Amino acid sequence: MLSVKSKLAVLVSTLVLSAPGFAQNAAIVNGQSISSELVDFIVAEQAKRGAPAGPELRTTIRQELINQEVMRQEAMKKGLGSKPAVKFQMQMMNQAILANSLREDFYAKNKMTDAEVKDAYAKISKMLGGSEYRASHILVEKESDAKDIIAQLDKGADFGKIAAEKSKDPGSAANGGDLDWANPQSFVPEFSQAMTELKKGKYTKTPVKSQFGYHVILLADTRETSPPPLEEIRQQLEGKLLNDKWAAYQEDLLKSAKIK
Repeated sequence: MLSVKSKLAVLVSTLVLSAPGFAQNAAIVNGQSISSELVDFIVAEQAKRGAPAGPELRTTIRQELINQEVMRQEAMKKGLGSKPAVKFQMQMMNQAILANSLREDFYAKNKMTDAEVKDAYAKISKMLGGSEYRASHILVEKESDAKDIIAQLDKGADFGKIAAEKSKDPGSAANGGDLDWANPQSFVPEFSQAMTELKKGKYTKTPVKSQFGYHVILLADTRETSPPPLEEIRQQLEGKLLNDKWAAYQEDLLKSAKIK
């Protein structure tokens, strides 16, 4: 794990590459200037991360910049700046900084409108509200195995015990096949249709085939739910919509790029 000083050194290195050009000097190292504005810039970035932006932080950053400048000059004397690995790392860091700047610029200029948020909320309300089902299932590979399990259940076998012993679903087997409360749209269509046709306390009398194998489904209970108020999820919803916009923007850029 990096020490606080090591983390600061990494941060300073990154910010030096991304900071704009400056004039006034905070220090001069072997004739090479370190600008006061650069120190101000890094102090401000650290303050955004919760650091107290006082004289002590400024002194620490100034000294770290001096340390790095001395090391940089020595590395250049030794010709290390021409090594392929060093050049590639610097290229990658510059690419990452510019790409991140593009992302920040996009997010700043593409705030979601109230109409967009309300339209998205209307669509997801259908998924967040309505009927929820609490079902359990036993997943097996072969239809014959599923039929055998149904036969055992018909004779009074315990569903949860069989699920724990034979179900191939690692996420639910340990809980007796319990899938907790969920909207039908959370499941693959074949599963949802069979589940919603069951009455409370009943299980499927024929195996339900899906892309995962064969299911035996038990419906424990149903309930009606209402979607959370818009204002309760507005921030999360706006974040998702903006992320989706950014993803679409990236895709458009890639499509329009001339790549050979």
